[in-house]
Amino acid sequence: MKINRDHFVRYVVPAVLAVLIFASNFLNKKLFGFDDQNFAVWFVLSVLCFACGWYINQSLGWHLGGRVVFSIIVASTFISILLITFFSVYFEANQLITENLLLYSLRNIMLGAMAFFGMAVAEVILLQKELAVFQEKQKIIEDTGKDLKKEAELELREAKIKAQKILNDAEAEAKDISLKKDRMEKELKNFIQTEKEFIKKYEKPE
Repeated sequence: MKINRDHFVRYVVPAVLAVLIFASNFLNKKLFGFDDQNFAVWFVLSVLCFACGWYINQSLGWHLGGRVVFSIIVASTFISILLITFFSVYFEANQLITENLLLYSLRNIMLGAMAFFGMAVAEVILLQKELAVFQEKQKIIEDTGKDLKKEAELELREAKIKAQKILNDAEAEAKDISLKKDRMEKELKNFIQTEKEFIKKYEKPE
């Protein structure tokens, strides 16, 4: 079902846009007037072209979709010029043919511009969503970085405390060993002195 929908969006929607742009040639050439009826007709056509541009951008992307829409505008305008030139009687273009060609070309270009406008709106909304996601990820990364920094500072503080404790223990142990050494040297000297006195005492003549 998803594949069918993708094919619909990819192929049918550009075709619908081409039909809408080309079909505008068969409308009353006074549609550029400003009465309510003319405004309603062009408003509906513009909305439909806007929707086609929106779907084209969603399915084909900005670059490929833009080339497709531009190709549709150029092709529709070219075919319209040929049609008006060869069937000028039907389009009431016997007189001032250049003016009529320009008028019908502007119709096609205006509806194509509405399709581009739909693409632009869809692309802006898509970019805004991507920007919001990126900002959310950036915020998560910053928060994670802050937590890691705090954790690193805490571990560094604990390491300093442990190192200071080891240093203090080493200094205390060294001091204790030095005291034991001094005490042993003093006791050894006293012992030697006592032995000397004892030997001298027994070496005296009787």
